Amino acid sequence: MNPAKLFTTACLATAAVLFTSCGNQTKPDQSPKPSASTGEKFVNPYPPGTYDHFKADPKYPKTYNVWKNDQLLPKTNETNSHVVISLSKQRGFLMNGDEVVIDYPICSGIKSRPTPVGDFKVLEKVVDKQSNRYGKIYDATGNIVNGDADAQLDAIPEGGKFEGANMHYWMRITWDGVGHHIGPVKRYPASHACVRGPRAVMPIVYSKMKVGSPISVQN
Repeated sequence: MNPAKLFTTACLATAAVLFTSCGNQTKPDQSPKPSASTGEKFVNPYPPGTYDHFKADPKYPKTYNVWKNDQLLPKTNETNSHVVISLSKQRGFLMNGDEVVIDYPICSGIKSRPTPVGDFKVLEKVVDKQSNRYGKIYDATGNIVNGDADAQLDAIPEGGKFEGANMHYWMRITWDGVGHHIGPVKRYPASHACVRGPRAVMPIVYSKMKVGSPISVQN
């Protein structure tokens, strides 16, 4: 073979290998994912304890886990805090400016009673709040006859009573009964429009907010 032609062929082969290698590289800002075809185990590329490490977990955002910025939390108070609720992620974020202080799971309203979207402010704060509308109905002997009752729609038997659901660490965002409070946190919408938060988190969030603090509910 002609030496010049041989040299050209070798260069083209080398270039093809180099371009193939570059095309398979993972960008630094992309979290590597497990390979379904090879069964490759996921390796989190970020340092443990960092927010990037928390969010890179394949179970995020459906995890029940909570992330806290322990350095920023003591510096966060009612003068610089706000809350962001993501309905699509079913996560809540206590914020200090643009920085996340706590990332926690929430549970929003079902399709027939959706949590309203928009920019709100805390209208009322009550630690030991009970619902005026949703709760349980008991008969005269103290037995529960309706564990998911609506006091406006469901009848109370003679001698029975209605007991409103606990909504501790209540922060009202609308005057028609929607607020952010402690409640059962499922990993899908399951409330009567309120935004439920974990028992271990809500007292902290509550303590960092005041009447007038912003709460943004986003899709």
